[in-house]
Amino acid sequence: MKNKEKTELIPELRFGGFPIKNWDEKKLQDIFIYLSTNTYSRNLLNNRQGIYQNIHYGDILVKYGSIIDAQKEEIPYINEDIECTTDNIIMDGDIVIADTAEDEIVGKTSEIFNIGDKKILSGLHTFWLRPLISFAPKYLGYFFNSTQYHNQLLPLIQGAKVSSISKKALNNTIIVYPSISEQQKIADCLSSLDELIEATAQKVEALKEHKKGLMQRLFPAEGKNVPDLRFPEYQRTQVWEDAILGTVADYENGKAHENEIDEDGDFIVVNSKFISTDGEVIKRTNTPYCLADKEDILMVLSDVPNGRAIAKCFFVDESGKYTVNQRICRLRSKSINSKFLFYLINRNPYFLSFDDGVKQTNLKKSEVLECPLMIPSSPIEQQKIADLLSSIDDLIIATEQRIKSLEKHKKGLMQQLFPKI
Repeated sequence: MKNKEKTELIPELRFGGFPIKNWDEKKLQDIFIYLSTNTYSRNLLNNRQGIYQNIHYGDILVKYGSIIDAQKEEIPYINEDIECTTDNIIMDGDIVIADTAEDEIVGKTSEIFNIGDKKILSGLHTFWLRPLISFAPKYLGYFFNSTQYHNQLLPLIQGAKVSSISKKALNNTIIVYPSISEQQKIADCLSSLDELIEATAQKVEALKEHKKGLMQRLFPAEGKNVPDLRFPEYQRTQVWEDAILGTVADYENGKAHENEIDEDGDFIVVNSKFISTDGEVIKRTNTPYCLADKEDILMVLSDVPNGRAIAKCFFVDESGKYTVNQRICRLRSKSINSKFLFYLINRNPYFLSFDDGVKQTNLKKSEVLECPLMIPSSPIEQQKIADLLSSIDDLIIATEQRIKSLEKHKKGLMQQLFPKI
C-alpha cells in the first residue's frame, strides 16, 4: 500500500499497481434503481421461523454493520403468510438503506450478500437499491458507510426528534468508485479487518460464557449451602451462611438530577442508561445530590417489562466521581467484601423474579433489603472469589477495548481509502 499525492478524486492511501487517475463519479440515481419495500411493523416479525425474512430499518440501525451476510445474520422472519415473486426478493449486492431514525445516523446502509436460498425482503422505513453496473462484492457496503458518503447526507437530513432522508435527496448523492480490481482490494482489506473484529467479539462472548458458568459453580445452587466449586483450602470448612441484604449493607435511594444536567459538569450522573450501557452513555452535573464512595454498589430499581437493566449493578471505582440518580439505589457494605457482594447481587434471580413481563418493574427499598443471600464466613474466601471473577472481568474489558481500537483503526483506514467528495 502506498501513499499518493492527493488530487480531486484520489484517496490518500492507495494500493500499488493502479494508475494514478481520478475515480469515476456518478449520481446515485444514474447507477441504481429503487425496488418496492414493505411496511411490516416489528410486531409482525419473529426470530424463529417463516418463509420470508425481513430487514426492518431498526435492524440496520442497531444490529447490522456495512455488510449483511445472509448466512450468518439472524434476520427476522415475517409471521404473515404472504405471496411473493422473485421481484420481491433481495439479491446479492443489493443495498438497503434506513430512511428514518431517532437517535441513530439516518442513511445507515447495508450491502446484502451470500443470500443462498434465503428469501429476504426489504421492510419498513427502508430504501432498497439495486446497482445497474457491476461492483466488486462488499465494496458498496463499505463505501455507503464511509465518512465521505455520510458527509453528503448530513445536510440533507430533515426532522428534529425523528430524522429522515428522502428519495430525492439520496438520488443526488455522489457515488465514487475505481476499477473493479481496485474495489476488490479495498473490500478485501476492510473485510479482513472485520473478520478480526468478529473473532475478537467471539472471544468476548466466550469469556462471558465462561464467567457465567464459573459463577454457577462458585455460588451455592438453590437448596444447597456450599458451592460445587471451592478453593482447596476451604473444601473442608463450614457451610455458607444464610443472610439477607439488609443485614450486610446500608441502603440509600438516589436523588433526581434531571434539572441539573451540565455536559461540562464535574460529576457523572449514574442513571439506568449509564449502568445498562456499562458507562458508555454519560450525563454530568455540578450538583452531586447523592455522592458515591469507592466500593459502593449502585443498582437499577426500575425497568420496562423484560428489560435488561433491572437489578444491574455498577461497582464504584473512585470516590467523589459519581452521583446517584433517582431510580438507582446506593448499597454500602458494612460486614461483607464489597466486590463479592457486587457479584452476588448483580442481576440476582431474586430481583428478576419481580419482573412479570407485563408492566414496568419498580423495586422497593423493602424488597431490595429482603434479598436472600448465601455468604462464606471467611473474608479471605470472599476476597478470593471476588478476585477470580474480577480477573475475568478485566480480561473481558481488555478484549472489548481491543475491539474498539480495531473499529477506530477501521474508521481511520476507510477515511484514507476513499477520496473526499
